[in-house]
Amino acid sequence: MSASSAIHPDARRLSLPTRLFYGFGSVAFGVKDNGFSYFLQFFYAQVIGLPAATVGLAIMFALVIDAFIDPVIGQLSDNTRSKWGRRHPFMYASAIPVAASYLLLWNPPKGWDQPALVAYLVATAVLIRSFISCYEIPSAALAAELTTDYDERTRLLSYRFLFGWVGGLAMYGLALSVFLKPDATHPVGQLNPAGYATYGLFAAGLMVVAILTTSIGTHRQIPNLRASPHGRLRLGQLVGEMGGTLANRDFLMILTSSFFYAMGIGLGFSINLYFSTYFWEFSAGQIAGFTFSSLAAAVLAFSIAPRIAQRFDKKPAAMILIPLGLIVSVAPIVLRLLGLLPANGSPVLYPLIFAVSVVGVGLGIVGSILFTSMIADVVEDSELKTGRRQEGLFFAAAAFVNKAVSGMGIFASGMIISAIHFPTGVKPGAVPPEIVRNLGLTYLPVQAVLYGVTVLLLVGYRISRASHAETLSKLAAAADLVEEGEPPSVVR
Repeated sequence: MSASSAIHPDARRLSLPTRLFYGFGSVAFGVKDNGFSYFLQFFYAQVIGLPAATVGLAIMFALVIDAFIDPVIGQLSDNTRSKWGRRHPFMYASAIPVAASYLLLWNPPKGWDQPALVAYLVATAVLIRSFISCYEIPSAALAAELTTDYDERTRLLSYRFLFGWVGGLAMYGLALSVFLKPDATHPVGQLNPAGYATYGLFAAGLMVVAILTTSIGTHRQIPNLRASPHGRLRLGQLVGEMGGTLANRDFLMILTSSFFYAMGIGLGFSINLYFSTYFWEFSAGQIAGFTFSSLAAAVLAFSIAPRIAQRFDKKPAAMILIPLGLIVSVAPIVLRLLGLLPANGSPVLYPLIFAVSVVGVGLGIVGSILFTSMIADVVEDSELKTGRRQEGLFFAAAAFVNKAVSGMGIFASGMIISAIHFPTGVKPGAVPPEIVRNLGLTYLPVQAVLYGVTVLLLVGYRISRASHAETLSKLAAAADLVEEGEPPSVVR
């Protein structure tokens, strides 16, 4: 590379193998996040027997710890010097710890009292979240390093979201159709504790394969990536740079907006099994069938997200698609509460909910892709203002928001389940109708508030296609001045 390209990478198109290898690594995060979002609240509340509100608070506590760990990992990744670059040492080193900690999560000790089990849940949740951060943050940061192109980033991140969803959904489908099987003691497969242990073992193995595959597959890109501008930074310098970078106004707006969006998505995921099992009274086989609706939604989002980003600016597209996705997703619940849907068990009900799920989830995934791509676009805006390029730090915040999908979702769902006094260990059809109705009546307004705040905060994000192109032009001019031996500050 020339000196100027080393300072500012080209807005290049990436090859298909590069996109595939990069995207495949998100299988690990997809498996972990899917397990947290769909099963963790249900497993520890309905199977292990902890109070739902306590489970929510435990996961919320682990999320708070994440808020301190993730930026540190991002900053360390930005400032690491090695023959394998800034990102890959973290990615390689995380594979085995990620798998081991996830396996522990689904195998709590037997015979422990409730406080000890809560402590175990918190400890293992913190472990898996910390180790997945050591992989996910450096890996995600590669999106902003591999290309600076406004549209190519959305295309690249579409692969990442596609593989994340496919990996998570594959494990979800296997869990419900293969691992969580009924037996003589547990006629409802979702309440069989042995199945969760087998699920944890298989999922841990898949996560190792995903992390090592993407690390090896993207290894040849290391010469095209940025080197750390520092040899070794003192703690005071790290903290100072972190504060200056994270003070970027556009970043703060997109971060807070995406956090509320993640809370809404996480609540929907975490409480989904309650709705499927008790509100709609679907069988385990039917619930497993929603794997295919979500897979179709992921493919739909993968195909349309780059086209939407090419035709429209990311911000207005997200502001339209996000509330639209919520409206589509909750429409069947509203209709059921109004008495306008067929009764449970009707042959019409399952295909209807299936179709709605494809569209609603698909729009939600497109919104998430656009959000992440917008965070990537802040990297150059911050570089122009601070002179520092810190992809790891920005994507640490993005990773924290992604983990808020499960953390805040479990917390919120636990509060809802506790507030309506939902019984523990009860079979479908045995829950009092008023409690089932209260589940829908409580869920709907909470989601309306979360998604409303999401769109309201998004108004404050100012980066557009035009402003991003102008920023790249200024950075290129600065790079040329550096190459000529002149200070770049004159173009800022």
